[in-house]
Amino acid sequence: MCPICADERQWVPADGQRWTDLAELRAAGQRLTWTEREPGLVSITAEPRVGIGQTAQLVTTGEGSLLWDPPGYIDDETVGRIRERGPVLAVAASHPHMFGVQIEWAQALDAPVLVCDRDREWLGRNDSHVELWGDARRIADGLVLYRVGGHFAGSAVALWDAGADGRGLLLTGDTIFPNPDRRSVGFLRSYPNKIPLSGAVVERITAQLEQLRFERIIGNFGNTIDHDGPAVLRFSADRHIRWVRGDFDNLT
Repeated sequence: MCPICADERQWVPADGQRWTDLAELRAAGQRLTWTEREPGLVSITAEPRVGIGQTAQLVTTGEGSLLWDPPGYIDDETVGRIRERGPVLAVAASHPHMFGVQIEWAQALDAPVLVCDRDREWLGRNDSHVELWGDARRIADGLVLYRVGGHFAGSAVALWDAGADGRGLLLTGDTIFPNPDRRSVGFLRSYPNKIPLSGAVVERITAQLEQLRFERIIGNFGNTIDHDGPAVLRFSADRHIRWVRGDFDNLT
C-alpha cells in the first residue's frame, strides 16, 4: 500500500486503492485548465480531478517561474505555455500530499524539484532533479520558500513579495487552510480525518508567519483570503488555541 495513503492523515476508499498512469489519463481525455489570477500568477488544475485534486500556482518573476503544488497530470500544451513565460527556476510542493508527478514536471521543465529535508522520507522515488532544502530557500528576488511545519514536519509556504499588487502573497497549500467563510484559516494535522494541531504548534506557525509581509493567502484548492491576511491568521490562531485549551467547553 502507498505509505502516504496508509498514514493517519489520509484514507483509502472502502473498495481499495485505484491506480492509474499518465498514459491512461491521456487516453481518457484528461486535461489541464489555465486561469490567469493576477499579473504574474496562473492557476493550473487537472480536469477531471486527479488524486487529491489540488490547484497548482505558477508564479512568474523577472528571473523566472516557480511551479507550486504541481497538479497530478502533465501535458505538452501546458509545459509549452509555462516555458513561454521564461525559465522555470523550481518545482516545489507545500507538503508530501502534493508530490504526485512533481518529478515529471521537473524533467519536462528542466528545473529542480525542491523537497524539504524534513519530508524526504515520503519521496516515493528519487531522481537527479531532486534537491533537498532546510528551513528557507530563495527562488528569486522576492520569492522565498519557508518551512513552518505542522501538517507535515516539512510543510512549507511560498512568499511572493510582488503579489497582491505589491502587498505580498502567501501560498500555503495545507500548511494553513483558507476556510470557506473567507474570513479565517484552519490548522490541522489531517484535514479529511480531522486531527487537530496543538495550541503550541499553531502559535509557533503563526509567530513565524507574522514575521512575513503579505496581504493575500492562497491555498491549494482555489481557496483564498483576499484581504488582511495577517489579521485573519492571528484571529484564527487565537480561536484555535482557545478551543483546544477548553475555553469554550461551556458551549459544547
